[in-house]
Amino acid sequence: MALTTRLKPVKTLQGAFSRGTPFDSRQLRKVGVSSALAHHYLKSGWLTRLGRGVFMFPNDTLRQEDSLKFLSRTISGFHVGSKTALAWRGIRHNLPAREPLSLWGDSKAVLPTWFTERFPARYTARSLFSPRMTKSHGLHSLPETPDGVLVSEPERALLEMLSEVGVQQGIEEARNIMEGTRSLRTGTLVNFLKHCQRVKVRMLCLQWGEELNLPWAPATRAAFGSQGQSRWNFKFKNGTALNIKP
Repeated sequence: MALTTRLKPVKTLQGAFSRGTPFDSRQLRKVGVSSALAHHYLKSGWLTRLGRGVFMFPNDTLRQEDSLKFLSRTISGFHVGSKTALAWRGIRHNLPAREPLSLWGDSKAVLPTWFTERFPARYTARSLFSPRMTKSHGLHSLPETPDGVLVSEPERALLEMLSEVGVQQGIEEARNIMEGTRSLRTGTLVNFLKHCQRVKVRMLCLQWGEELNLPWAPATRAAFGSQGQSRWNFKFKNGTALNIKP
C-alpha cells in the first residue's frame, strides 16, 4: 500500500499531543496528518474517534482541563463561570461531587456528547454585561494552571450565578453560596454591577448582600442605590415565589 510507505511514525504523532487530550482534524493537519492518513490511523487502531473530526488516543482517559481548553478554541468567549467558578476559586457550599460544570460563552453552542458524557455540564450564552465592558473582563486562568481555561473571577461569577436564579439555580443554594463571598473586592463588584444589564441580578445582589450583612453591601448600595429599580417577582414551577423589593 503506497500510503503505508508514507506513514508518519506513530511515536511522532503521540509526541505531538499529550495523553488525555482531545484533538481535531485541523490540529492533525498541522503536524502533517492528512484526512486520508487520519482515516488509516483509525482503521489501524492508532486513533479513536470522539465525534465528527475529533479524536483521542485509544484506551486513553480524557482530562477535564485539556477538554475544556479544546472547547475554548471552538466557542467564542468560552469560560468556566457562575457557581463552578466560585467553587474553583474557593467559595462553595456543600457542592455535590458530580455537580455539573457551569460553562459560559458569547454565542449559542451545543456541548459535544463526548464531553458531556465524561464531564456533566451545562452551557449558557447570555449577554449579562454592557458592550462597554470588554467581554474578557474578569476572566483569568487559575493561578495553579496559568495556561488553563479562563475562569470568572469571584465578582463576575457571583453575578453570573445570580442571573441563573429562577432559571436553573435554586434560591436557598444561591444565598448559601453568596454568604461565602465576604472577601469580594468592593470596587471590582461595583464596576460589574454598573455594567450589568439584568435588573434582577443587580437587585438580588444589593438586597441579599444587605440581608446577609456582607462587608461589601453598604458600598455597593451607596454606589448604585435604588435608582431605576422596581419590584421584581418570580414564581417557580414548584410554587415557590421570589419577591425582590427596590
